Amino acid sequence: MKKFILSFVLLFFCLGIHAQLDRSIMPKGGPTPKIKLDKPKEFKLKNGIKVLFVENNKLPRVNYLVRFDRKPIFEGEKAGVISLLSSMLGNGTTSISKDDFNEEVDFLGASVNVGFGSASAFTLTKNNVRVVELLSDALINPLLTEEEFEKEKEKLIESLKADKKSIDAISGRVSGALSYGKDHVYGEFITEESVNRVTFDDVLEYHKNYSIPNNVYIVVIGDVNYKETKKLLANKFGSWAKGKVIENPAPVLTDNVALTEINFVDLPTATQSNITVTNNVDLKMSDEDYFIALMTNDILGGGGSGYLFKNLREDKGYTYGAYSSLGSSRYGVSRFTAGAKVRNMVTDSAVSEIIKEISRIRLEKVDPELLKNAKAKYVGSFIRRSESPQTIAGYALNIKLNNLPEDFYENYLENINSVSEADVKRVANKYLKIGNSRIVVVGKGSDVVANLEEVGFPIKYFDEY
Repeated sequence: MKKFILSFVLLFFCLGIHAQLDRSIMPKGGPTPKIKLDKPKEFKLKNGIKVLFVENNKLPRVNYLVRFDRKPIFEGEKAGVISLLSSMLGNGTTSISKDDFNEEVDFLGASVNVGFGSASAFTLTKNNVRVVELLSDALINPLLTEEEFEKEKEKLIESLKADKKSIDAISGRVSGALSYGKDHVYGEFITEESVNRVTFDDVLEYHKNYSIPNNVYIVVIGDVNYKETKKLLANKFGSWAKGKVIENPAPVLTDNVALTEINFVDLPTATQSNITVTNNVDLKMSDEDYFIALMTNDILGGGGSGYLFKNLREDKGYTYGAYSSLGSSRYGVSRFTAGAKVRNMVTDSAVSEIIKEISRIRLEKVDPELLKNAKAKYVGSFIRRSESPQTIAGYALNIKLNNLPEDFYENYLENINSVSEADVKRVANKYLKIGNSRIVVVGKGSDVVANLEEVGFPIKYFDEY
């Protein structure tokens, strides 16, 4: 009898649970979590280096992020000198050979990476002092030899030769040059000719002129003491001599075309076409439109749920992927791009569909569910990233470099969630200039051009340079 009663109770309980759960209804999300980021302590070394410090004792590790705060450099007829210098950095120092340097870093279970505009290091706390020594040595006293220069020069030229067969490389080069102009810092590009003009002395000169501490930020996050770190950095970076700052002009936003046009580059060997629809935009992270722009781009072409992807891949089967990007920069000089790589035979149709989807987000009110999903995606990603010390370092630096309010990232989720359907439509119309766009197409002319002429936009022809 007891067994019967117990079974009946259990059955009733299970049925009750089942009755209460309707699995066809999406569970309601909880309130948006409030992200509280540690505010860095700040100090400045005598040579001008600005340090942002956040102590984090959760794990016995330390992250360093070094950033040169300087305007983009126009290289002109010697385009490639920065690329060559960057590839030579981090390959040993005047006191440690390349092999010994890399071997010691590996032995310590650390990482040290040095480039022309930035550097980074990661280490366990117990090896902190030695890794800082290696990082500072690599930045202040890099091993720059003519032998290494010639090796890197040869590699770069071979890479440029390979790019001549790449529709992606050609598209990137041509779309940038046409959007900004070849004499613009964002429009110039590297050629074999410009690389061959670069000498070893040019590399040394660039390092002397631009690798100076005056405009350097160092972000430190991890299991280290503030006073000890301040003393350590002063000791290891204090010998880095200040230099004269070269004031390069800030990039200037160039005008879009008066009317949308197709810019075609013929690559007879191409088996696919690369399509890029683009226009220049004035957008900064500090602008009120920034968060709306993130949502707008995500809905249009930010991933597998975007308009472009669903149309060109899932519906039409034209491509493996179709995406967009709505860029921002501290100077307000950036671009909107949307595009895909497609089979030659559907190039004209793909162009029409991309234009159609851009027009759609400008003219139609976005589905509230799509906007909700876009927000959820960014919220989740932001929360996950905020658990990483490297990300926190990047946030701290972004605030300084982009002139952002101190609570920018603390209010990030709130700003994302406040975006409305009307906001998306307004921003799409403001930044996605469908009537003033370049449609850059790189493909096989004999397979593509005849049909492209039927799309309705004038076609202008360019070579790969």
